[in-house]
Amino acid sequence: MNTQWMPWKTLSASLSIGVTTEGWNLAEPPPAGMDEPRVFVFEVAFASPFAMTPVVNLGLTGFDMDQRDSARIKLKTTDITTAGFKVEISTWHETRVYGVECNWFAIGT
Repeated sequence: MNTQWMPWKTLSASLSIGVTTEGWNLAEPPPAGMDEPRVFVFEVAFASPFAMTPVVNLGLTGFDMDQRDSARIKLKTTDITTAGFKVEISTWHETRVYGVECNWFAIGT
């Protein structure tokens, strides 16, 4: 039996995204009457590509939000490929998000 195997590859990093990031749109409250989530998307490129699409774990490690409203935040990964992925940061209602810190870890071959 001839089986080919590939060693596991792991990559990880910390991200700090916020008002100094181009296009940041979560620091201001929504226009009057808008009750839909506000979303900011940040693209992450792997330092070196994977041979196959990896599994990516994303964890919130810090945030900076206005104290006037409830702290509402959601993070998720989307569009995972062998070359990178996207981080979607969203909030809703009147919450103002000035910054988010997160760590990600990718494992694959």
